[in-house]
This record gives sequence, C-alpha cells and structure tokens, in this order.
Amino acid sequence: MPQGSLEVFLASAKGLEDTDFLFKMDPYVILTCRTQEQKSSVASGSEPVWNENFIFNVSEGAEELKLKIMDSDIGNDDFVGEAEICLKSVLREGRIPPTAYNIVKNKEFCGEIKVGLTFNPEDRTSRRDDSSRGRRHSPERERDYRGRDSDEDGRRGGRRRHSSDED
Repeated sequence: MPQGSLEVFLASAKGLEDTDFLFKMDPYVILTCRTQEQKSSVASGSEPVWNENFIFNVSEGAEELKLKIMDSDIGNDDFVGEAEICLKSVLREGRIPPTAYNIVKNKEFCGEIKVGLTFNPEDRTSRRDDSSRGRRHSPERERDYRGRDSDEDGRRGGRRRHSSDED
C-alpha cells in the first residue's frame, strides 16, 4: 500500500434532515482516517457549505475515510448521518474531483456530502535511513562527513585545506 498524504476538500452537503425543531441546524463533520480525526467548522442550515481542506497521513491499513455529520446543539450534539469513502481509487488515480457521496443513517439515505480527494505519495528517493548510513561507513568517516571531529591530520569536516584558504 502506498504511503503519503491525503488531502480532503470538504465542499458542501445537501438534503440533510434538520434535527432542530425551533432553529436551523448547525452541522459539522468529523473526518476520520484510521486513528486520525479532524473536525470541520460549524456551518448553518440543511444545505451547508464548508469549503475546507484537511490533510491526513496515509500509511499501511488506511482503506477508508469516514465522515460523520453532526448537528451542533447546546448540550448533546445530534447525529445526522455518515458516509464512508473507499480510498482505493484515489490511492491509484491520485485525484478524485469533488464528488457527491450518500449520507446514511440507520441504513437509510438522508442526504449527500460533496468531497474532493487528492493523494500525494511519499517521495521515497528523498527519504534517508540514518541507520543504514552508519553501517556503510566507519564511525571515523561518519564524523568526517558531518564535520564534527577532525581526523588525525587535523583537518575538519573531511575537507582538505587549500593554499587559497584564509586562516
């Protein structure tokens, strides 16, 4: 499975069931990818617009993004519904433009949420494993490369002094 970052663009929702009887609902979304959880701002009404971006680190075992839509209330917040987005296609394609996903509650359709996804794979060529570097070189050579200690000739950082060098 590829590793990298998943950018989530939370656009909007529509058709949400208003759980408030006296006032407009105040929906927000809890986004969860494996153990990472983030929360959107609170919007207004049953057709909320967020236009917010979130970034998750994707590693082994990340198969879906869960969106839990809640209605902010004084006291306890009300559960509005949820959507689950399979990440296989975005991990393969790299990008999915904002798309409407069904929101369900008790296995019944209760609205749509529009989300865009972009996967940025980790650049493995720039990632270095310090432990392997330490095994390839002797400790004396490693200190020379890092410029911390001088060698037996009194040179620092593994660089030879040149006649044009100033003291």
